Amino acid sequence: MLSGHPVFWILAAAVLAPLLAEIPLRLKVPIVVLEILLGIAIGPHALRLVQFDGFVATMFTFGMAATLFMGGLELDFEDIKGRPSVLAFGGWAASVLLSIIVVVLLRMVPSMHAPWAVALVLCTTGLGVVAPGFRDSGQLGTPFGRCVVAAGTLGEVGPIIAMSLLLSQRYSIWRESGFLLAFFLIIGIAFAVGMGARPPKVLEILRRHMNKTTQLPVKMALLMLASLLLLGEKFGLETFSGAFAAGMILAVATRGGRGSVLREKMETLCFGWFYPFFFVGVGIQFDLGALAHDLPAMLLVPVFALLFLIVRGVPVFLYRGQIEGLQRWPFALSSAVPSLTIIVVITEIGTRDKSMNPQVAAAIIGAAMLAVLLFPTLASALLSRSAPKPPG
Repeated sequence: MLSGHPVFWILAAAVLAPLLAEIPLRLKVPIVVLEILLGIAIGPHALRLVQFDGFVATMFTFGMAATLFMGGLELDFEDIKGRPSVLAFGGWAASVLLSIIVVVLLRMVPSMHAPWAVALVLCTTGLGVVAPGFRDSGQLGTPFGRCVVAAGTLGEVGPIIAMSLLLSQRYSIWRESGFLLAFFLIIGIAFAVGMGARPPKVLEILRRHMNKTTQLPVKMALLMLASLLLLGEKFGLETFSGAFAAGMILAVATRGGRGSVLREKMETLCFGWFYPFFFVGVGIQFDLGALAHDLPAMLLVPVFALLFLIVRGVPVFLYRGQIEGLQRWPFALSSAVPSLTIIVVITEIGTRDKSMNPQVAAAIIGAAMLAVLLFPTLASALLSRSAPKPPG
């Protein structure tokens, strides 16, 4: 029997996904979508090679933390300060208002159970999906690219802060607010230490151990991640808050050429080992057959995909003077690319505490995969048309 070897099948899917992405097709499928699709194929609802229990479920949790950790590590607020960040904040606030209106309207639909967590789902942006395309096309450093990155940053940071406060069920809202402020204070102190306190002797010790078998800097980074996960849990926050904060702290501490080696090691560890368990694990859990046999839930997939575009795309009209003409649609589509990681976290929490119907959660994840598949491709095509043609 080939079943019963989950690590083999999950890593096989992780290797196959980028190879499939190399096939020259007009529609470029993101690797994370391919990993999810392969997870569906090997999961209990298709080939039944992997079950989502025991070791796989545990590693899925670690993978979720690693994706959020890397999300924090990749943020760079220096690149978006000023006008782009002000516009991004206003755009995300408008998205929050639109998402609340959407949830109120959805609740009027008979048999439609739309918890407030759906509002957070609709406000996300997958910066990790959007940024690589702009980097490869040379648009990342342009005013347009900085606005997209700023919108994506708010679309990741905003929902995570809101989740920390709204989705925790352990304490009252006022006590939770106090714990969140205390958590931010600790994070702020860690930021200050990461930026300023770099004693030469400590740096020399870390440098000497960077390429030894001890791998002391990597272990220290992992200890910081574990510490903030534990701290978030003790404060009654969801553990993802600590993972994201740990990534942001390490980003500040490793800024510059000296920190690039540690960042590369953490990227290798997270991308090569933890990410497959998360994204392939999403597919393993995903019951495509049940969704296909549930017509109302199936119809919700294109509905939620359209809502992603409306909630995050409509605020593009706030960017007058910054984003004009033909660039508005590429900007709207790029901002509307949802964050699969955050959406999976929200739906996991929602189904776990029974505030979200499993069919609705499956429809949201399906819509997010559809949006991640289509929106970046359409944005790239429209942006290439809006680019000024060279003279002659």
